[in-house]
Amino acid sequence: MAKTIQEINERIRRGQAVVVDAEEIIDIVAEKGTKKAAREVDVVTTGTFGPMCSSGALISTGHTKPRAKFSRAWLNNVPAYAGLAAVDVYLGATELREGDPANSVFPGKFEYGGAHVIEELVSGKSVEFRAEGHGTDCYPRKQVRSWLRLKDVNQAVLTNPRNAYQNYNVAVNRGSKRVIYTYMGVLQPNMANANYCSAGQLSPLLNDPLYRMIGIGTRIFLGGGIGYVWWEGTQHAPSAPRRPNGTPSAPAGTLAVCGDLKGMDARWIKGASLAGYGVSLGVGVGIPIPVLDEETVKYASVTDSDLVASVVDYSTDYPNCVSGNLGTVTYKELKSGKITVKGQEVPTAGLSSYARAKEIAGILKNWIRKGDFLLTEAVARIPQPESRQKCKPFVERPIS
Repeated sequence: MAKTIQEINERIRRGQAVVVDAEEIIDIVAEKGTKKAAREVDVVTTGTFGPMCSSGALISTGHTKPRAKFSRAWLNNVPAYAGLAAVDVYLGATELREGDPANSVFPGKFEYGGAHVIEELVSGKSVEFRAEGHGTDCYPRKQVRSWLRLKDVNQAVLTNPRNAYQNYNVAVNRGSKRVIYTYMGVLQPNMANANYCSAGQLSPLLNDPLYRMIGIGTRIFLGGGIGYVWWEGTQHAPSAPRRPNGTPSAPAGTLAVCGDLKGMDARWIKGASLAGYGVSLGVGVGIPIPVLDEETVKYASVTDSDLVASVVDYSTDYPNCVSGNLGTVTYKELKSGKITVKGQEVPTAGLSSYARAKEIAGILKNWIRKGDFLLTEAVARIPQPESRQKCKPFVERPIS
């Protein structure tokens, strides 16, 4: 019999809900089958932790005396966007500190940027805040310089336009004779290594591949606190090629998420420096999947053997927006430490942490079991695979 989220929430309130993570449901289904598992289990928790470049923080500092309207702002010398209301700024995770080279030509150089500032704020540290304004009758002050702490600002919202990618590429360097530096890490020539970035069988959107349960308004674990899905993520591409089990074999769906930065934990919000490339933010995301029917269990019990990712050459094909044709590999193969590509054995490494993903799914499971976290019903669905929505390229129209 189908359940409702309201019924599951009532079981959570009474302390009777059966909650397991996406790894545990695999064994339950193997032992009892999907029908019995759907009757017995109420919630499956998922998790992922890895670099999520499309992240940032919306901060409202409070008004100075006399008042100022920020037109330019910096936090620890990292530029923040100030084209908002008077004292609101948006700090992008990948923005680099002024004076630090973007796309460094010096291999091994590590850079500092918005992601590190966000981590420091969550850690309770003070950061240097500077702002400038042109001055008006109602906002006469033109310059501000002060130490700033998270607890002193009015609002600080982690506002991430694209997180929790549903599957991603396996990156290799096949076409170049030199080392290349990418957002997928350092790639050695002659396809000497392969990097991937997904929790596989624990990853949220791989356990709800058709977005039946995860949608706008879904309450989630975000950065150690509570957050919400507020829209489809940028580059959401639900029409990506899919396998019979509904999972995509290439990058597909994404989520836009937000949450109160003041309630987060620096263990789950980490600034990351990628050698020769730039900065990213490690973000912990965990999403509960309510078990409303047998189909939910069927999708949520996928294993790493059931999931595949596409191998892409980041030296030639990726920079030139060419799909490439190096085949697919399973996450079981990726996690084994080596894959075979075009007859060549290639060692693998993951940019995301499966251990951290498992920990996130466990924390979320405990929150629900204790009654500290209730499920929400999505107020709207994000675009489905049948929408045929794709990630379109930039339409370049030369200006004479």
